[in-house]
Amino acid sequence: MNIVKLSYKNIATKPLQTFLTVLILSLSIGLLLGVKQLNKVFESQLQQSLNGVDMVVGAKGSPLQLVLSAVLHIDNPTGNISFTEAKKIAKGRYIEEAIPISIGDNYKGYKLVGTTLGFIDLHKTSLENGKVFEKPFEVILGNAVAKNLNLKVGDTFNSAHGMIENALESHDENPLKVVGILKSTQNVIDRLIVTNLESIWHMHEHENSSEVHNHEDDEITALLVKFSNKMGLLRLPRMINKDTQFQAALPKYELDKLFQFTAIATKSITWIAFAILFVSGISMFVSLYRMVKERAKELALVRTYGASRNTLIKLVFSQGFIIGMFSYIIGVLLAFFGIQAVFTSVKNTYKQQIYLLEFPQDILELLLFIFGIIIIATLMAIRPIFKMDISKILSNEN
Repeated sequence: MNIVKLSYKNIATKPLQTFLTVLILSLSIGLLLGVKQLNKVFESQLQQSLNGVDMVVGAKGSPLQLVLSAVLHIDNPTGNISFTEAKKIAKGRYIEEAIPISIGDNYKGYKLVGTTLGFIDLHKTSLENGKVFEKPFEVILGNAVAKNLNLKVGDTFNSAHGMIENALESHDENPLKVVGILKSTQNVIDRLIVTNLESIWHMHEHENSSEVHNHEDDEITALLVKFSNKMGLLRLPRMINKDTQFQAALPKYELDKLFQFTAIATKSITWIAFAILFVSGISMFVSLYRMVKERAKELALVRTYGASRNTLIKLVFSQGFIIGMFSYIIGVLLAFFGIQAVFTSVKNTYKQQIYLLEFPQDILELLLFIFGIIIIATLMAIRPIFKMDISKILSNEN
């Protein structure tokens, strides 16, 4: 007896019921896998992008906006601050390192960041080829920028004013020259164009780079701060917010608050997926149970031809296994293509390439869970087999 072939025929006799069971189960699998993966990937991406930045100092406004703009580069800045005053804060006793950044321009949607070479070290990367910038209007490209725009060392381009791609106002009088390309980090710096602060200042002042200029009154967007000890965390943010015209924001604290808000939506979708999965488990049980009850005569005949009770149990389990595995494969495919669609949207919007994180492990964990549902549904459905009275079923066949 070919149990798998017989199970397939039993499934084929109930196409609508089988379709609904597979649909519900695959949707729940896709939701569970997709939500778990997206939550894991985005949280990992955001946490990795902090790169040890303990505090961000910038203009007054929303602290979360300051963190998103200065650290993650996915929002507009809250404003500018005096570079001279910022340097005074950078000399504080609790500060190990303070890196100034100035943003406000872009090239084809990729943000131009004026900073120091410490910014590159902060992101734990190095040059793949070329050299570091040494004078104004020399830039280093993040790996994704170079690949997506097909730029190489020696190329030149003109940046545009503002944070929006295809901005009308461009800095045609100050072309930027590519002098280096960074190694890939799969992090925020991959989608940035890095130059020195003087480049940003000159472009915004419409001055020639050869002129001598006093930058005492120039401004920056923010100061990225690393503390030398924990006392800085306890004292500096409160002092800056209270006694200066600046704002101090703690990236980890702000992102934790953001995760708390997003966790509500994530948990809601997860519970909905579990509810759908529970319903699909019941649907599978009903399908298997009805098969056993409606085909009692056929199963009894199979027993008379020498098949054991275990054979009938295998038949029911095989039917549940086929439905479950088919649903599982469809659910994984739904999750994969859904996640890729989200990643593509993020790439187009924020110019950030995102990759799957521990996806095979999530697939295996969910496979074991689905296998458990199949076993439970089968155990509940085979009860009539143990109570089967073969002689009574066959005597009442007419």
